Amino acid sequence: MRLSHLGALIALGSLLASPVLAQTAAPGTSMPGTTAKPPMTTTAPPAGAARPSPSTTSSTSALLDINTASKDQLDKLPQIGAARAEAIIKGRPYKAKNELVDRKIIPQSAYDAIKDRIIAHQKS
Repeated sequence: MRLSHLGALIALGSLLASPVLAQTAAPGTSMPGTTAKPPMTTTAPPAGAARPSPSTTSSTSALLDINTASKDQLDKLPQIGAARAEAIIKGRPYKAKNELVDRKIIPQSAYDAIKDRIIAHQKS
């Protein structure tokens, strides 16, 4: 009988020596009375991954390439009408988007309205 008490004491002692192991839930499960939170993950594109051309994507958050955009695409930008869209097309190619103002294609106020929506992509 004394031997069984000794075994129980050893088992109890090992649990007390490592309380983290005794109270930690297995991965993917939760402890009773707690709510499981999904792990936070971020998905970044692999280094060197090709990005789709901004002028060919249908996403509204994609940048519009002023070197390849159609007149209709440019016309849809704020403060850019048909006449300014035509002027942008006639002034191509652009090395940088700020050339629209530097070369007096559009006024600064119009540029300020579209600068976060456009890009001047260079041909390789």
